Amino acid sequence: MWHAIAQQLSEVLAFNFIIREKEHLSDGECNSCYMISDGEERYFVKVNGREFISKFESEIDNLSALLATSTIRVPQPVTCGVTKDNAFLILNYLPTKPVIPPKDAFDFGNQLAMLHQWGEQKEYGYDADTYVGLNLQPNTWHKNWGFFFAEFRIGWQLQLLKEKGLDLGDIDQTVNLVKSILGAHSPKPALLHGNLTANNHALSVSGVISYDPSSYWGDRECDIAIIEAFSGLDDEFFKAYNQSYPLPEGYLNRKSVYQLYYLLCCCNQFGGDYLPQCLEQISQLEK
Repeated sequence: MWHAIAQQLSEVLAFNFIIREKEHLSDGECNSCYMISDGEERYFVKVNGREFISKFESEIDNLSALLATSTIRVPQPVTCGVTKDNAFLILNYLPTKPVIPPKDAFDFGNQLAMLHQWGEQKEYGYDADTYVGLNLQPNTWHKNWGFFFAEFRIGWQLQLLKEKGLDLGDIDQTVNLVKSILGAHSPKPALLHGNLTANNHALSVSGVISYDPSSYWGDRECDIAIIEAFSGLDDEFFKAYNQSYPLPEGYLNRKSVYQLYYLLCCCNQFGGDYLPQCLEQISQLEK
């Protein structure tokens, strides 16, 4: 496997890359992770089964889209490919640590606000389907945000769960409830990171860096709701974000819907404790 990876990396780099150092890093939720080096350059490698190639291709596309905005920091994608038994993804390697000081959290808040103000898009969706962890995320373009989120986010996940034998109630009823809550909310489409949990950002030498995106054009409040519930970032982040790009009225009424989506994704991937959390969240929405 490693010989094939070195060969394909050499083709991209246009010189003969020989792996002289390989370190097995802490694995992610889905992939085995490594650092490889030829003694001068270092790269971060994710490895999984061959069927994961579409996920790695999607990740490269998302990282490239975010890099093009020159706002938040993300790893530089290098290449992805397959060997006889595996798929792999190669990114530039950046040493990181999990603790993010208030100053860096503040800077990150400003950068995310810049991302959410970047670009012009009239519809919600993306040119390709993406992934949240192992979950496919359909991104069919649509002009109505409430319909898009209710059908292609909440309804999609509920249907996947039902097919696994996990019944969270009447799907149509929950989808219609989400449409009702989002109502006439018609936010300016923003390019989202889409997966900003505590596991998907860290502190590098150049500041906070985010990875494992699940990008699409949607309501910026989705990113904020996930960060608020699942990231562990302190108040300095939210202070900076709101100074740069204040959240609109009604966010507090919508954030539980957006947080439900991430809980459903986790329930689909991990099951267990997430099932009662999802049921409780739906119950709270109904009230």
